[in-house]
Amino acid sequence: MISLPLPPTIQELVSGTISVNTPSDCKHDGIGLSLEGTISLQLDNKNILLDTFSSSLKPVQIALASFEMVKPGRFPAGTTEIPFEVKLQPLNGKVLYETYHGVYITIQYMIKVEMKRSVLNRDLLKGIEFVVEVPESYDGSNDKPKVFNITPESLRNVAETGRLPKFCIKGQLDSTAFVITKPMTGELTVERCDIAIKSIELQLCRVETCGAGEGFAKEATEIQNIQIGEGDVCRNFPIPIHMVFPRLFTCPTLTTNSFKIGFELNLIVIFEDDHLVMETFDIQLVRPK
Repeated sequence: MISLPLPPTIQELVSGTISVNTPSDCKHDGIGLSLEGTISLQLDNKNILLDTFSSSLKPVQIALASFEMVKPGRFPAGTTEIPFEVKLQPLNGKVLYETYHGVYITIQYMIKVEMKRSVLNRDLLKGIEFVVEVPESYDGSNDKPKVFNITPESLRNVAETGRLPKFCIKGQLDSTAFVITKPMTGELTVERCDIAIKSIELQLCRVETCGAGEGFAKEATEIQNIQIGEGDVCRNFPIPIHMVFPRLFTCPTLTTNSFKIGFELNLIVIFEDDHLVMETFDIQLVRPK
């Protein structure tokens, strides 16, 4: 068993305990510990660019350290605890990024412990993921409310706006740059709608871009969807917008030479006839120092 404390930041020590539980004396050929950090990029098999640069998207190792924790010997019956500390630092020429689990991009950090045993017994391997957070300087330049006014005329990619019901939805997001540890907030008001409303929803999407010099592939996928209004909501009544960012599936907005991680918020209004309209907002996530 491996136990770890709270998430570390860059240059901090990753500390924990290795617990060896055995009902009787146990002979071993040594215990080793390794810390690994990797970036994995994966493209949709339907993407036409996949064959062009799939060879450039192999997992990239950004952190690696290994240590011998215990020399060959024997463990007595019962529980033996072995504390450890490993400094979290990148490989030469590499940069550490925040832990992130997406559909096409994954940034992951692992502690692995291996107990070597004799030829007749398989080696024992145990791994545990730990979360890395990377606070950065942020000047607050994007801390401005985003005011919106949604009408049939304001919608994009609509061929015949005349077939839509007359409606007017106004509101604001309190910012377009949100601290990842705090909820996204705002409000909206349905001032007019000539048809009954069935539901009002917020959809948080990740926008992942990955590739190489030969080209890039960009995909948007849903992270979570919450309902903020059910049924034919009251007109001219403020409806609060409140969404908490899920920890493993979001990270501060990130741009590198080989991949990008961004986020969008979709405001979706579904009418009683199941037709819907959607407004998309680009948002920035930050983790200030």
